[in-house]
Amino acid sequence: MIRVSVISSKDLIKKAIKIGFTLCILVAIVCIINYSKDNLANMEISADQYISCISEELTIMGNLNQRNIEVNPERILDSELRASKSITSRNSDNIELSNNNEFSQNQDQQSENSNTTENENKVADKPVDINDIQEVNTNVSTEVIKSTYKETYNFTTNGVKIKNETGFNLDEMKLSTTNVKLNNKNVIIFHTHTCESYTPTEKNKYESSGNFRTLDLSHSVSKVGDVLQTYLNSYGFKVIHDKTYHDYPSYTGSYGRSLKTVSDILTKNKDTDIIIDLHRDAMSDESYAPKVKIGDEYVSQIMFVIGTDGSGLEHDNWKQNLEFAIKVQQKGNEMYPGLFKPIILRNARYNQHLGKAATIIEFGATGNTLEECEGAAKYLAKVLEQIY
Repeated sequence: MIRVSVISSKDLIKKAIKIGFTLCILVAIVCIINYSKDNLANMEISADQYISCISEELTIMGNLNQRNIEVNPERILDSELRASKSITSRNSDNIELSNNNEFSQNQDQQSENSNTTENENKVADKPVDINDIQEVNTNVSTEVIKSTYKETYNFTTNGVKIKNETGFNLDEMKLSTTNVKLNNKNVIIFHTHTCESYTPTEKNKYESSGNFRTLDLSHSVSKVGDVLQTYLNSYGFKVIHDKTYHDYPSYTGSYGRSLKTVSDILTKNKDTDIIIDLHRDAMSDESYAPKVKIGDEYVSQIMFVIGTDGSGLEHDNWKQNLEFAIKVQQKGNEMYPGLFKPIILRNARYNQHLGKAATIIEFGATGNTLEECEGAAKYLAKVLEQIY
């Protein structure tokens, strides 16, 4: 007896659909793999991806206090993310994607490798000749040059404007510049982002290593530090200017590396309170060039960025850092009105727990020239000389 199985047309359709669906999935997987091989190496990294990449900064800068505070890497590392064009122009091969534990365990080794690369690639910088120091006038008119960016702030004290981006109520803190007591003749200048540079000019052309970045220390923020050091030395300050690359070959982990550098310096110079991390502003608008006219000279504006313990990182002396910045800016407003932009107060710590007068100072922005920022440095030195 022969048995005959009867398969309905509906069953055939169902089986055909299952087989077709399976084939579609396999084809899609193959396409994704091929696309990744061909395109992933050239993919630009977005700001959001970069946030994830540099969030390791949080662990390098210190252990979080048990405050049940939700840490927002985008907010904490805002100063790095403002250089959005520079960030997104990087190739993924240039970003170090090691995880927090690996970076923490290998920090010393990475620092050693970074120093080796520095010695191999460093372009010799030209120190500022003491004979090139000019007399810095104090009784001159100052005019702020208008720009497309509106000055924003939400707090003032003694004429000093502050953009408070934290949850701290500054009205309740009773800020006072008379509380600033420190060893004021010793100064450390360093650069967490040593490769930051400016708009090239005929006098200051340089080989670029990125968007407004260069390894040539004679054309980066390091040169501005040289000028600041030279003028401060002429006024009797003792200045240590460290020019270690902290953002090359890897931008990620810059603050962790600069933390180690400054900590090492302080082991031999324990009586140093004034610690300046010298940057340039990283606006996405490459034409932005905040500047003032002092007498007949055009110079860049200057901005203090003060960190707090708002992120949960231990930082007991941030209030004194802020009072130091207010004291300097208050005097600067008397001597050269408009030279200083509003102070920015942020939740990030920025390694400023290392000193009683530790601060980020940003000279100009990408649209400024090196000459304009060198001019601003000599005026800042004069302000400090008048205070101390």
